[in-house]
Amino acid sequence: MMTELVKALGYRQVLAGILAVFVGFASSFAIVLSGLQSMGATPDQAATGLGALMIAAGLCNIVLAWRLRIPTALAWSTPGAAFLATIGSPEGGFAEACGAFMLSSAAIVLTGWIKPLRQWVEAIPLSLSSAMLAGVLINICLIPVTSLVQAPSVIGPVVLVWFLVSLASSLWAVPAAVLAALVVMGFSGDWPIWQAQVLAVEWIWPTISLSSAVGIALPLYLITMTSQNLAGAAVLRSFRYQPPLSKVLSTTGFASMLIAPLGGHHINLASITSAMSPNPDVGPFETRYGSVIAGGVVFILMGLACASLIPYAYAAPANLVPSIAGLALIGATANALKQAFVSDKGQNAAAICFVVTAAGVSVLSIGSAFWGRLAGLMVHRLKP
Repeated sequence: MMTELVKALGYRQVLAGILAVFVGFASSFAIVLSGLQSMGATPDQAATGLGALMIAAGLCNIVLAWRLRIPTALAWSTPGAAFLATIGSPEGGFAEACGAFMLSSAAIVLTGWIKPLRQWVEAIPLSLSSAMLAGVLINICLIPVTSLVQAPSVIGPVVLVWFLVSLASSLWAVPAAVLAALVVMGFSGDWPIWQAQVLAVEWIWPTISLSSAVGIALPLYLITMTSQNLAGAAVLRSFRYQPPLSKVLSTTGFASMLIAPLGGHHINLASITSAMSPNPDVGPFETRYGSVIAGGVVFILMGLACASLIPYAYAAPANLVPSIAGLALIGATANALKQAFVSDKGQNAAAICFVVTAAGVSVLSIGSAFWGRLAGLMVHRLKP
């Protein structure tokens, strides 16, 4: 057993795991912070939520990769966080948002246990799921554009670096933008003094309401299942791995329920970095899971150090972090739009779902993602 583990933790696997965590964190931590703050979290609560997500993802990465011997790379739900960033705080504040996180996570556990429920989610038209996701993401992707006009000296260098690096490598474009943002902060005098801090645990007693269950928990569940878990499983299958989706969903859903009172929304199969661990460059087919174990250790260490890292995000000039989030989601938005309108069949339903979701309206305290999906489904049934 130890010999097998040593082979799986070769230098290529370890380097791949570290790279995957770094790219995933740099590409999407701003989105998570924006989402949690939009839900009413204080800076300390948002830091606790981000740290809890990283530690939970790290532990589950290690456990699942070792048990299954396949590179089931896990991360937080980036599209889910983007959805949270667009809908605003519920009436009951962050405690009600945490209750919605717990309900959504419980639904993931049930999906892992109940095969017909998994089949129902898989049967939802991909065009509608993609249209809803694109409608959620589009408003965040507009932030760099509007911010560039408002503060060109601050946002301009970040956008320029992102654009130039993206010409050579889309994978490194957002991490490069993060480094550019740090340089901008240094020149603007907003660089905070480094302070070593241990992540504080701030427990929030979740509260549940019908409006947050329908307007937050249900869309969050559908977004995480379709754009993260099902997409991540498809990537693994493309590399000839057969992930047992039931075990993955049960484990990640239960872990997400545990961290919901700490402000964590979801951990799930990775989407941004899903192809990095199973890639043949990582090593022999049977040893690639070692990259996920190595990445899990790094996730845990970074989660514990989260309290020392987050002040840099909060010290940034206005709209700098949201602009990075918008740049990070341009690729995901383009892919969602492509999948929504790739076929002539069902384009009307997808278009209505996209427009209603992107409008950002709230009716009966229920957000637009739910109404967009509902409108799209109605049109899809009436005019397939």
